[in-house]
Amino acid sequence: QRYARLAGDRRERYPHSLQFYLEPPTESISLVEFESFAIDRLRLLKVVENLGVSYVRTSDAYKVKLEAELRKLKFPYRALAEDDYEARRKDHISHFILRLAYCQSEDLRRWFLQQEMDLFRYRFNELTESLMQKFLEHVNLSFEAIGEDLKNELANELSTSTPGFSLSKVKEQMFYKVGLADAVDLFRARRVFIKDGFAYVPFKEIDVIVLNNYRTKLSKALALTARSLPSIQSDERLQPLLNHLSHSYVGPDYSVQNNTGKISLEQIDALSVKSFPLCMRQLHRALRDSHHLRHGGRMQYGLFLKGIGLTLEQALEFWKKEFIRGKVEADKFDKGYAYSIRHSYGKEGKRTDYTPYSCMKIIMSNPPSQGDYHGCPFRHSDPELLKQKLQTYKIPPSGIAQVLELVKGMHYQLACQKYFELTHDVDDIGFSLNHPNQYFTESQKLLSGGREPKKEFNNSGNFQQKNYSQESINSSSTPTSSNAKVDTELEGLEAYFTED
Repeated sequence: QRYARLAGDRRERYPHSLQFYLEPPTESISLVEFESFAIDRLRLLKVVENLGVSYVRTSDAYKVKLEAELRKLKFPYRALAEDDYEARRKDHISHFILRLAYCQSEDLRRWFLQQEMDLFRYRFNELTESLMQKFLEHVNLSFEAIGEDLKNELANELSTSTPGFSLSKVKEQMFYKVGLADAVDLFRARRVFIKDGFAYVPFKEIDVIVLNNYRTKLSKALALTARSLPSIQSDERLQPLLNHLSHSYVGPDYSVQNNTGKISLEQIDALSVKSFPLCMRQLHRALRDSHHLRHGGRMQYGLFLKGIGLTLEQALEFWKKEFIRGKVEADKFDKGYAYSIRHSYGKEGKRTDYTPYSCMKIIMSNPPSQGDYHGCPFRHSDPELLKQKLQTYKIPPSGIAQVLELVKGMHYQLACQKYFELTHDVDDIGFSLNHPNQYFTESQKLLSGGREPKKEFNNSGNFQQKNYSQESINSSSTPTSSNAKVDTELEGLEAYFTED
């Protein structure tokens, strides 16, 4: 593949492979390109999130996997540091599209900021020293390098105050004189020498200052973008796309099942314990205990059951048997609830064949209120209640601690992956979890011997850190947003199980 060389106004537009995204793009692009760029960057940021939890960010494995993803999705990477215009253009435009989509709430802003920071850190550290210098000058962060005489004079202090720096290493490394306000993170961590209001920062630590500067700028920009949302929300073309992106799932939609009709109603209780994700296990237990689920729970659980293979006839029988064990009379069920179930299977109303909810949709929309059981337990449950639930499911204390640590870091899907590992007694699930029906499918494969659990050992025989690969969001997966079935298909689904 040949890359467009930067020349003339193209080079002026993107003088570096890296940027702080200070100026929004001004060119016109098609809605197809708009959506394609956004989905690719979302895929990239999902990879960044998973790798950041699975690997040490400075490790070779982290770098190799992230560069492979950048190459695959055609974003700028190390080998293209000098001459790829199209990759730089895509990087620029896609950042601003997702900035629009992810400025709409505090949770979205926090997630976007963290992933963009990690991506920037990786790309900055992959630059050569000369390209780093050029970039620093470009963003007006050209700090003053101290001379050899001053460095020799301060050698002992620099060595003592800078972790990992011997006297010989101090002499080899370039140091910069930086205002204390710019080096506050290094100062707090006691990683730099301070004198007369200045920090003396080694070149290898300059990324901390650059990242701090970038974080400040991006955080302010997200807040400003959020303020301008009303004008964007009036655009009927963009707003549905932006809303969809912020809740987007970029894997299979589980709308077509090869196992339709292969699961019997008698199996559901056992399957809920062995192969349901925690969100669906919780809904099933609540349904069995109270013989009823409220609106949000019926929507979430009903479509999940459809996705694992329940036929329309099975679904009608399943819900009717359970509801009439409660306070719903058979006649009332047939007149109201039955229509809603047929509607969800595309047999009534607009005849839309509705798809099961993805993790992102469950996490980001319609949070549960008092008396509800839907939602994501890792996102919506009180940590103490979640801990108690995991204890009742015989999860060991060390495993519970790992899950709660991921929840604390707002890595809800990764917490669910850890739950999968703990309940299936595997050390690496070998895929990135993005959908409850994916959880069920992978669990069934594992339990039936359809795939081998991955156990990676290092040379000393100890387990290495987990590799949450990107099987479920690879380029062969069809983004839900590219289907006709985007969130707009939910129009009319409010009739689904409307009665509480």
